[in-house]
Amino acid sequence: MTQLQDFAGRSALVTGAASGIGASAAKALAVRGAGKLFLVDIDGAGLDALDLPGEVHRIVGSVADEALWQALDPRLTGLDHALVNAGIGSGGPIASIPFAEWRRVMDVNLDGAFLTLASSLRAMASGGGSVVVVASVTGIKPVPGIGPYGVSKAAVAHMARIAALENAENGIRVNAIAPGGVDTAIWESGEDFQRSVVALGREATIRAMAKTTPLGRFATSEEMADSILYLLSDAAANITGHVMVSDGGFTL
Repeated sequence: MTQLQDFAGRSALVTGAASGIGASAAKALAVRGAGKLFLVDIDGAGLDALDLPGEVHRIVGSVADEALWQALDPRLTGLDHALVNAGIGSGGPIASIPFAEWRRVMDVNLDGAFLTLASSLRAMASGGGSVVVVASVTGIKPVPGIGPYGVSKAAVAHMARIAALENAENGIRVNAIAPGGVDTAIWESGEDFQRSVVALGREATIRAMAKTTPLGRFATSEEMADSILYLLSDAAANITGHVMVSDGGFTL
């Protein structure tokens, strides 16, 4: 079977690229011909573990570090595609979350997304391109106990729509994707998840969590990457300012 090469010779930026959705998207872009990849993550070992063809630039650091983007900006000129993906989770009711924890989540999920998106738009200004921002279904449907995460994801989805309107005349498309449950490492930091894994095992824990999803399963990071690459690709040339929900029916 011939592999689609619709990103042949193009450049792409992926944040949060060391694992999960970011790693799957980076691999898919490489397989589909991307000639130059800029991969950003705080996990340098995870970036090094990605064995990808083509020209790969691994940048270790936080997306919330303005200095990282100031240094990277000149290297991104002429960028074709960007995936604004880096994010962290958090738990607890709003009334009891320490402000420091609120700021920790916003620092990465919102401020980091802003810095990534702004840098990408500047890099694409003269030649056009496409961007996908990873939001979340929890930014659309209220879910108790994850206030900072849900609020940050609602914000980045709206930021993507504003950016789409501001940059359409430059030939830049900006969309967001709002995943539901996805089986990635982001769950590992949750204390409830950790306790369940000890009691039931990881696979059983994920299956139990997925019972609230009508399709009865969590998505894989590869499935999310397929949807992201569709939005980034020329196949979605008439789509901008859209928030694609991919949640197995969770919002129904």
